[in-house]
Amino acid sequence: MTPLADRTVLLLMAITLGVVAALVFWSVRLQPAPETPLLWKETPGRSAPAGPAAQPKGTLL
Repeated sequence: MTPLADRTVLLLMAITLGVVAALVFWSVRLQPAPETPLLWKETPGRSAPAGPAAQPKGTLL
């Protein structure tokens, strides 16, 4: 069996890479990413923010 020429091997590698890339892009096109649902924030009137934290009175020793 005679070895393949360098050009033949490079051509086969390029064809293989092209086929793999085509399959990847084709599979992504068939299964598009699902749309993300809209996330709504709570209205400000429903949950009022807590008041300022109470400051301790007196001095520390």
